[in-house]
Amino acid sequence: MHTHGFSEESTVAQVINDPAFTGFGRMLFPVDRNISDDMTLGEISSSDVYVWYSNIKADKTVEVLNYLKEQSESGNQVFYNIYTDEEILADSSKADTGLFHFRGGPGSGFAVMNAGGGFMYVGAMHDSFPHALEVSREGYHAFALIYRPDYAYEDLAQAICFIHDNAEELQVNPEHYSLWGGSAGARMAVALGNRDYLRGLTEREDIPQADAVVMQYTGYSSVSASDAPAYACVGKQDGIADWRTMHDRLENLDSLGIPTEFHSYEGLGHGFGLGTGTAAEGWIEDAVAFWEAQME
Repeated sequence: MHTHGFSEESTVAQVINDPAFTGFGRMLFPVDRNISDDMTLGEISSSDVYVWYSNIKADKTVEVLNYLKEQSESGNQVFYNIYTDEEILADSSKADTGLFHFRGGPGSGFAVMNAGGGFMYVGAMHDSFPHALEVSREGYHAFALIYRPDYAYEDLAQAICFIHDNAEELQVNPEHYSLWGGSAGARMAVALGNRDYLRGLTEREDIPQADAVVMQYTGYSSVSASDAPAYACVGKQDGIADWRTMHDRLENLDSLGIPTEFHSYEGLGHGFGLGTGTAAEGWIEDAVAFWEAQME
């Protein structure tokens, strides 16, 4: 049954309680922030809610929610728990985790998107859902992770294991994947992109290293020969993550023979997301092309 879509006047409560999102609607919005059910999608698309973020677009919020609603109403599963019922029963905090699936072509590679939020909350509606939607339009599967800020790295490791172990049902190619993130989420992506850290956290030898890590606006600086190829972009006016730190890290990766690509944008601050209508617009197509080059 197809119902009318959402608009900027739709409220948080209407979205959360929509039958298309039964059981997981609350995770479309930051569960670690105090958000009024009465807020409209226009009102919530703001840096008052998505702290540390800029360039937040209400029309993209609406577009993402209508995509997920249409997918769900068409019979496609859009949300997956990464922990079992038993694990959630043993630790109730695991109930606020999971993966939103933005579908690509059958058997294509997949991307895991990790929103930032300063390890205080998960800013998915601006910092991972839009990215996942765009990458799915390029033909790849994309999964936006809702994680616990206090157990972010463990939850990403669990998500990678979950997708790998359910690759057939999810119709993904488990051999080719990329890890994406902005700000705090970029730190998660870089860490799990490291071969040694991946093995340590998953306790698995059968899961390959990511083809590439795509990182936005983070001050992460450590470098290892076990790191994955890295694409990075950042605003030159970013007061939280200095562009020079990202630039220097990629130069250090280069010196180890690890492929990199770096972009910095004049006039842009922190947390610009897709960068629509800014100097960064189109960066996401560059990032997909970088990942594709690493797959070959």
